[in-house]
Amino acid sequence: MSDLNKLGLAEARDALRKGEVTSVELTESCLKAIDDADALNAFVHKTPEIALERAKAADERIKAGDAPSMCGLPIGIKDLFCTKGVPSQAASKILEGFKPEYESTVSQQLADAGAVMLGKLNMDEFAMGSSNETSVYGNAVSPWRRGNDDAQLTPGGSSGGSASAVAADLCLAATGTDTGGSIRQPAAFTGITGIKPTYGRCSRWGIVAFASSLDQAGPMTKNVRDAAIMLEAMCGHDPKDSTSAELAVPNFEAMLTGDIKGKKIGIPKEYRMDGMPAEIEKLWAEGAEMLKAAGAEIVDISLPHTKYALPAYYVIAPAEASSNLARYDGVRYGRRAQLAQGDGITEMYEKTRAEGFGHEVQRRVMVGTYVLSAGFYDAYYNRARKVRTLIKKDFEDVFAAGIDAILTPATPSASFGLGEMTDADPVQMYLNDVFTVTVNLAGLPGVSVPAGLDKQGLPLGLQLIGRPWDEGDLLNTAYALESAAGFVAKPGKWW
Repeated sequence: MSDLNKLGLAEARDALRKGEVTSVELTESCLKAIDDADALNAFVHKTPEIALERAKAADERIKAGDAPSMCGLPIGIKDLFCTKGVPSQAASKILEGFKPEYESTVSQQLADAGAVMLGKLNMDEFAMGSSNETSVYGNAVSPWRRGNDDAQLTPGGSSGGSASAVAADLCLAATGTDTGGSIRQPAAFTGITGIKPTYGRCSRWGIVAFASSLDQAGPMTKNVRDAAIMLEAMCGHDPKDSTSAELAVPNFEAMLTGDIKGKKIGIPKEYRMDGMPAEIEKLWAEGAEMLKAAGAEIVDISLPHTKYALPAYYVIAPAEASSNLARYDGVRYGRRAQLAQGDGITEMYEKTRAEGFGHEVQRRVMVGTYVLSAGFYDAYYNRARKVRTLIKKDFEDVFAAGIDAILTPATPSASFGLGEMTDADPVQMYLNDVFTVTVNLAGLPGVSVPAGLDKQGLPLGLQLIGRPWDEGDLLNTAYALESAAGFVAKPGKWW
């Protein structure tokens, strides 16, 4: 079999079980693809020795007949996950040289399931960004191009390296994290599938924190079946994470029947934004028709507090970030600035943080510190928390009325060029999260499924939002949508 790196998780798993291919062969194919794709800047710490060692162990395990679904499958790990003995920088200068002495729960669970780590993936610094342009490693680049245009496009953010690597077949799948859309937006931009599970479904232990009440890990894969396989391996209760849910993890793959007859799919009127491109509007309408043709009932619904979601998110997330990032002080780990004669501890903090944090992280830390300060705490932070409660209640009311899932666009546009949305107006960049942040504020599961191409040949995704803890049902609806959309486009290889 040639081009083994182009397989998905399910196909590769089945080939491994039949003895048609070994994990070492799969891994070598991916390692070669990674070495040939430096132009994408997706993998920032390559770990070929670890990968081949794990692949050999996986082959032994498969031979012995004791192999879970992920065993022997080569994947990439976002740089936000701590990986023992391997640089884990969260794409920030301030964590330069940090090699954890421990493994994050999610990456450990994947390793225990026999998955093969190929290396660490590029991302926005501390997961703050929607275009992967805030990384200390430089921009991750999308494998997609607009027609015959050579302009480099963003793979989305913050999990841009993960999206780029999966779309370009550098790995079979990758881990991502999602605080306001950081799995679903890059998945939509690159024509892959990404699911953010319910808050508490995956452990956050060992994942560098951005906004603790919003962050959630999830898989980024080539299709919905692969997302179901990988999500099952990533989930589970973890006593080390106080927000981790003590719930059994179902066999998500077994729930993919494609049968959605009688399901009620909500279409929220508030997601019809002014200035939404006609292509997105059309795709959304087509998605609803596809689900209707598969036997679902389409219902118009209202989520009245949607318009307050973005402002509430951009108060809560920076507030939590400013608290979480206070630990990076140049004392305990990571980088410390060079100090001048006579500098004290205050100067050390100031210089270390000024050098170590990039502009976007500095901006959000300052916003967060401001909204938490004594004079503004009630006016901003407490008010945003109240709005969050109202947004959550909107969803609870809709689900209580019998809606099974909600269909929305995943992004307000297709991928844009790197450098096209510069620092001049950060709000323009923040608007990329307009369809995704409500899901994090309400702690719900959301999945992005590729559903079509725009007129320039770039992928567009649709988002499905599910009931809490109902990832299996949500994935099944996504599976029906994926089957109907029949999206098979791949980027042409230019790198």
